[in-house]
Order: sequence, then structure tokens, then C-alpha cells
Amino acid sequence: MHSPTRSLVLAAVFAALTAVGGFLKIPLGVMSITLQTMLAALSGIVLGPRWGAASQGVYLALGLLGLPIFTMGGGPGYVLQPSFGFLLGFPLTAAVSGLLAGDSLSPLRLAGAAAGGILAGYAIGTPYMGLILNLYLGKGLSVWEVVKMGCLIYLPGEAVKVAVTAVVAPPLRRAVRQARG
Repeated sequence: MHSPTRSLVLAAVFAALTAVGGFLKIPLGVMSITLQTMLAALSGIVLGPRWGAASQGVYLALGLLGLPIFTMGGGPGYVLQPSFGFLLGFPLTAAVSGLLAGDSLSPLRLAGAAAGGILAGYAIGTPYMGLILNLYLGKGLSVWEVVKMGCLIYLPGEAVKVAVTAVVAPPLRRAVRQARG
């Protein structure tokens, strides 16, 4: 029997993991490489699209309310950070990853689900970053420059995170299924 309480607790755990994942960072370009995109995808794969997206929504809400859980703080002013669009993409990353994963335990399918979810998040984050850099900060970057600095340089790291997700997701999915009953 599915327990909403268990699902709420698991969503809270993934929101907390996403917050922690933001502080494990490697500075690169405009943003840093973190574990957050992997954790957003993993939340959707492990919890399903609805609860995974909810976990990422909770993470966003807590950060926007002022808890310093984003990589450079928190609060409503964070929406003016070039990287905020990627945070906005986390619920979509989780939802798409969860939908693409279905009920599968196949590492190959879960890798594809994680990749699809992460790319969906980039579809929000990269244009948002361009808008902030160009309209708010007046950088005057071309679309190609924005794509290079906000997407392409991070893709090798994302590929590693997709591979890690493919390895850790099947046992986590089994454990969560058993815990949910």
C-alpha cells in the first residue's frame, strides 16, 4: 500500500540532498559544477515524476524564502542570478526523468531518462541565463556564446552524472519500492 507520508518524507530527503549537492561544487565559468542536476534527475527516477518534481519544488521554495541553500545563498533576489534558471528547471528535470524512466530498472533506460531530464532542465536554464546576462547585466552575448558558456562546457560533467545515476538508481528504486510497500 502506498503511503503519502512516506512519499512526503522521501521528497523532503531529496530536497535536502539537492541542497547539500549545491555545496559540493567545482567552479567553472559563470556557474559551478554541482551534484544538483544529478540529484534532481535521481529524485524523479526514484520517487516518480510527481513526487520527484515536488521534492525539487520544495527545494526551490525554501531557497526563495531565504534559507541559504542555493550555491550562493538564497532569498527572492536570487532570481537575478544567472544560474537561477537551472534551479527553476529542477522540477522539470525530475518530472521528465521520472516519466522517461517509467517502471524500469534497466541502467541504460535510466541513463536515458536522466539525460533527457537534465537536457529539459537546460532548456530552461540556458535561455534564462542568457536573459539575465544580457538584459539585466548588459553583457551583450550572442546566443552561441550563451550556449557555450551555459551549456556546452558543462555537458561532459553531466555525462558523468548520468552514468553515476544509471548505477545508483536501480538499487535505490528497489529500496524505495520496498519501503513504500
